[in-house]
Amino acid sequence: MQLVRGTHSVGVKENNSFVQNMQEIALAKNSVDIETQFTKVPTGTFINEEVQPYGPTAPIKSVSTGSIKMEKNMEKAYYDTDLLSKNAVINLYGRGIPVSSIQKAFSTGSFGKEKNRKLVPTRWSITAVDDTIGKQLISDIKNYETVGDYSVYECNKLNNRFLILLTPTEWQYEFLEAFVHVFGSEEMLFVDYEGREGRKTYAGMGGCYYSARLAVAEKLKKMKKQSGALVFRESYHGYVPLGVWLIREHVREAMRSQPRNFSDFDSALGYIYSKLLLHPSRYVRQSTLLRQQILKNRTVIIH
Repeated sequence: MQLVRGTHSVGVKENNSFVQNMQEIALAKNSVDIETQFTKVPTGTFINEEVQPYGPTAPIKSVSTGSIKMEKNMEKAYYDTDLLSKNAVINLYGRGIPVSSIQKAFSTGSFGKEKNRKLVPTRWSITAVDDTIGKQLISDIKNYETVGDYSVYECNKLNNRFLILLTPTEWQYEFLEAFVHVFGSEEMLFVDYEGREGRKTYAGMGGCYYSARLAVAEKLKKMKKQSGALVFRESYHGYVPLGVWLIREHVREAMRSQPRNFSDFDSALGYIYSKLLLHPSRYVRQSTLLRQQILKNRTVIIH
């Protein structure tokens, strides 16, 4: 919140010196020394669920940077003007480039066929990269054998609790996100899902759906296993929106933890229910895959 932010308006298709400078910064191997002059004193703050918080902001008058050395793989993708942006994203991820770095470069219009390159809003670039990589990983894991039991992974940080249930089924995914007394006494729940064939429409809950899906798919790819996944996330009083990176990184952390294994769905779901504050019936009523699993396994629905 104390980081000063500068703004400058350009057309999404422009490729002037300012845009090129931003691209070089986004593609840099290391942090870059930047000197900025503003047209007025930066003020204000901005908080939104989709992106990181922004501190004092003002229009940019001029920008100068120190010496910049591009990361070699990013540089190669940048200068390959015949490479589709989708393939650039997947190739860079496969070479170990952090998702956050790919997203920044994607936002500055650094990838894709030359005639199609354009600037992309931050939240769009984050979701585009998470979705693109996630789909590729899911395509791979569909060829693996399914897991043998029910496993629950969890992470509890920054007034958020994440519980991820992997089920011995073919790929299917549901994200259940609850805000419990974050905004006064309100209890809000949002749910989206996909079956084996994926989604045809954008998830109504936004980019967090794709960030969590990516983290789960990464784990399954590493395990060389296929499974279904039910991701429960509860946010509590004191939670501050920090952007969808929080979802991705905390689900990643959960998936790195030692899981609790259960032989049946009832036991796994009972453990998850014991950790949640929102009444289980709320989740069941708004869910699709959770309800299907309950009916399939004849689990008692708590009213």
